[in-house]
Amino acid sequence: MTSTRDRRVLKELADLQNDSDNSGVSATLIDPSDITHLRGTLPGPPDTPYAGGTFVVDIHIPDNYPFKSPIMKFETKIWHPNVSSVTGAICLDILGTGWSPVGTIKMALISLRMLLESPNPKDPQDAEVAKMMMEQPDAFAQKAHDWAVIHAGAPRSEQPRHNYKPMVVPVVNAQASRYQGYNKELVDRFVNMGFDVEAVVDAFQYVGIDRMGGEDYELEEAYMGDITARLLGEN
Repeated sequence: MTSTRDRRVLKELADLQNDSDNSGVSATLIDPSDITHLRGTLPGPPDTPYAGGTFVVDIHIPDNYPFKSPIMKFETKIWHPNVSSVTGAICLDILGTGWSPVGTIKMALISLRMLLESPNPKDPQDAEVAKMMMEQPDAFAQKAHDWAVIHAGAPRSEQPRHNYKPMVVPVVNAQASRYQGYNKELVDRFVNMGFDVEAVVDAFQYVGIDRMGGEDYELEEAYMGDITARLLGEN
C-alpha cells in the first residue's frame, strides 16, 4: 500500500514536471523503486557569477516528511558562503527549523535558487568562502564563476556580474571556527559522548540543524536520533 508520504512526493514530482518551464527547477526519482531519493536541478540566476550553470542537488526524503524537511545537498561543486565547498551541505533555514509541513520540494529548490541570488556570508556554511566574499567580493565573484564554468557548465564571462560589496569581517578565533556557528554547549553535549567536534558539526549540517544565531537550545528528540545515527555511521 502506498503511504501518505509516498503519495505526497509523487504528487509534488508531477507538479514540478508540469511547472518546470515557469519555476525553472525540477526533480526526478533516481531509482523508480525508491521514493526517498531524488535528484533536483536548478539554474544559476542571471546577473550572478552562477549565471547559465545547471546545479544538481541530492535530495533525501525522511520517513516523517512533510513534517520534517527534505535533506538536501549540492552534488555540483559550488563556491558559495552558504554551501560547503567540500561536502555540498547547505545552510538554509527552510531546510531546518524554518521548515513547515505546507512546504514542498519545489519550494525548497526555489529557495536554493534564491540563495544563489542573495548569498548570506554572515551566516556561513563555509567560513573560508564567506571571508573571501566579505573581504574580496570581486575575487569571490571570479572564483564562484570559475567553479560554475568548470562544474556547472556555465558559459565563460570575462567579467562575471555581481553586486557584492566589502563587509566588516567579524573576528572569529580558531576554537570558535571549529563549531561553524553552532553554540558550543549544544555541540559539546555530543562531544561529551565521545565524538569529535568536527564529526558532530558534520552531523548537524547533514541533518539540517539550525544555528539559531549561535544560541543554545534543546533539540527535538527526532533530531537527536538522526544526529546520533549519523555519528554512528548508520545513515
